[in-house]
Amino acid sequence: MKTCMAKTTVAKTGQVDRKWLLVDATDKIVGRLASEIATILMGKHRPIYTPHVDTGDYIVVVNVEKIRFTGKKWEQKKYAWYTGYTRQRTVTAEVRRERKPELILQEAVRRMLPKSKLGRAMLSKLKVFAGPEHPHTAQKPEPTELALKS
Repeated sequence: MKTCMAKTTVAKTGQVDRKWLLVDATDKIVGRLASEIATILMGKHRPIYTPHVDTGDYIVVVNVEKIRFTGKKWEQKKYAWYTGYTRQRTVTAEVRRERKPELILQEAVRRMLPKSKLGRAMLSKLKVFAGPEHPHTAQKPEPTELALKS
């Protein structure tokens, strides 16, 4: 009787070597960029991906105020949240871009991650900034191109 000698490697929390990536969101489509960011945050781009371990990298996204939607989503897309009072608050994507442009991309990525403690830990590795400056220069993030389809 032969036994198979192939071994499956399972990543452990302390073994993962994380990188810092820098992404410029200028003229990128929100959904396409968010799906690639979510894949990297989960670690699915690595051969050592393990579903129950956070194997992803850190991502710094700059120039989020220059991100774009396709079609008429700036006027038609609505973001809703519950305030504790008897109604929901809603705001269009256009208004959100003026007030807090970071939340557009952050919410899109959050909804693509697992809905658990692990997903919240993955989301904490995403750093989003409206302008070209960011405070993570000490980590030396590598510039990366994502969402090249337009």
